Amino acid sequence: MLTQINGLHHVTSLASGAQSNNDFFTKTLGLRRVKKTVNFDAPEVYHLYYGDEMGTPGSVMTYFPFPGAKRGRPGAGEVSVTTFAVPKGSLPFWADRLATFDVKNIAPHTRFGENRLHFDGPDGDGFALVETEDDRAPWEGQGISADHAIRGFHSADMRLRDAGASAELLFMGYEQADTEGDVTRFHMPGGNGADVIDIETLPGAAAAQQGAGSVHHLAFSVTDRAAQVEVRKALLDTGWQVTPVIDRDYFWAIYFRTPGGVLFEVATNEPGFDRDEDSAHLGQALKLPSQHEHLREKLEQRYLEPIRD
Repeated sequence: MLTQINGLHHVTSLASGAQSNNDFFTKTLGLRRVKKTVNFDAPEVYHLYYGDEMGTPGSVMTYFPFPGAKRGRPGAGEVSVTTFAVPKGSLPFWADRLATFDVKNIAPHTRFGENRLHFDGPDGDGFALVETEDDRAPWEGQGISADHAIRGFHSADMRLRDAGASAELLFMGYEQADTEGDVTRFHMPGGNGADVIDIETLPGAAAAQQGAGSVHHLAFSVTDRAAQVEVRKALLDTGWQVTPVIDRDYFWAIYFRTPGGVLFEVATNEPGFDRDEDSAHLGQALKLPSQHEHLREKLEQRYLEPIRD
């Protein structure tokens, strides 16, 4: 069993438009945009990062907004809900705020004794807020005080035809904590606060079809590159097909796909989002990977829509 993983690092999804995506996360949810860059493999598409003040691992939601992308089809083999932690007693505030912003499908819910509020993102993305005793520092803005502000991720839900990712989670240091109906909870002891994974098992579900609103991959956190090398070796030794280490400018990444169909990443906490911007101005300028810097004028003039903050 691995001991290097701390919990979630980030969640990366697909969107159909940069402006609507930016408005939802910064203005509706009150997160900070900590980086505005581009997709390494498709530089004509933004890669937008939202999180707490510094983009602390365990707080960062990231998006590839492909203009006009068709919506995904929910189903088995995907991350179905991304859940953020909020302070105890704050869900009434959030229910009112989400309604004010015309957010769709707002619905209270309980799971494992926790009060939750489900809602949709602009592309039908599945989200929830859960009340927790969480002392992580929030980013305050857009009229959201510290008494209500999001603390980072709480968990992610995976919808599978069988418990296809359970072995990977157990191997990665998660422990099976509880079961409620079709949902089994896994928890990372001593994790970073974003340390819960819920697996919903639906044997008869149709396969998900990825598109706008779909989670592309789920990233798990390790402290540094040395820990990541240890994780990669252990995964390879156990028989998983794992990519080489890839430099993503703000972290180093490896990827492997679980039998249930979900793409997992293991990302380092180093070097962080302030490696090329000072902390007061994170996410303001367009930052390009060095291999795409020569495309800046073309990208800004022809492909990347201006984002109004």
